[in-house]
Amino acid sequence: MIELRRAIALAVVALLALSSGMAVASPPKSKTPAAVPAAPPPPPFEPLPPPKVYLFRGAMGPLFSTGMDRLGEKLTQAGFSADVYEFTLCRFIGSRAIASYKEKAAPIVLMGHSMGGLCSIIISEMAAKENIPISLVIAIDPAHATGDVPLNVERFINIFLSDSVLGGGDVVAVPGYRGHYASYDLKENARVTHINIEKSDDIHRQIVQMVTQLPRIPPQTQADAVPLRYLVPADTLVELWDSGVRVPVRRGDTMESIAAANRVPLWTLAQSNSLPENAPLTPGQTIIVPRHLTPPEPAAAMATPPPPPAGKK
Repeated sequence: MIELRRAIALAVVALLALSSGMAVASPPKSKTPAAVPAAPPPPPFEPLPPPKVYLFRGAMGPLFSTGMDRLGEKLTQAGFSADVYEFTLCRFIGSRAIASYKEKAAPIVLMGHSMGGLCSIIISEMAAKENIPISLVIAIDPAHATGDVPLNVERFINIFLSDSVLGGGDVVAVPGYRGHYASYDLKENARVTHINIEKSDDIHRQIVQMVTQLPRIPPQTQADAVPLRYLVPADTLVELWDSGVRVPVRRGDTMESIAAANRVPLWTLAQSNSLPENAPLTPGQTIIVPRHLTPPEPAAAMATPPPPPAGKK
């Protein structure tokens, strides 16, 4: 009898274990997958505060860089904080600009003529060490010793004379630079010299317009920014493009039709793409077209100051 009870107990235990194992092994009930919430739309772009503009004269600036003073006055009249300094104060002013940005972030704009152009790059390098961006740098015939454009500069424009002894700085960007870059060599314009290249009222007008629009421009994808390097033809109107963009060629497009559609001179397409002005195009290829930071005014800018009225010297 005892043996029989023990056998029955063992059988019950075995049945319970088997039942438990089957319960564990049974597949879980399928569940309806939860809906993935849609990504929230990006926040609307908020305009940046007005930029602070720092302008630097070259050597003997009060005599030979007076155009920087006139440009500073025009920027001040347009409502901006714009101060003009001697290049010898470069690092001191750079430290003040960095401290001001840390206290209240506002876009930094640097402009310099001759040694002042070199100074603009030095301050940009100082800011790079502090992880501070520089919104715009404009160098006007900077000195040959001017360094490369660092990665923290969002937009760089160089207007220079490559054959100038006093300036002539053909400034390039460091490897890996992803910002907007445009270089204009005016050596073929016989009316432009190192001591008048910074005095053009039309170039001033474009710069003031560029600084005015700078805080209102949503961040552009830098991956599609193509650097521009131009040897500007003699006596040619100068427009300050900030970089290039690749445009696909459609059936029937020509170099001339693309230039007209984008309101740019034909010579810019020829130089940007290393093609003759009448080069045949194939649908599907891309053409580099210069683009403005802002839409151009109806009147393009001249590279030199207008001549004095007749009868005046």
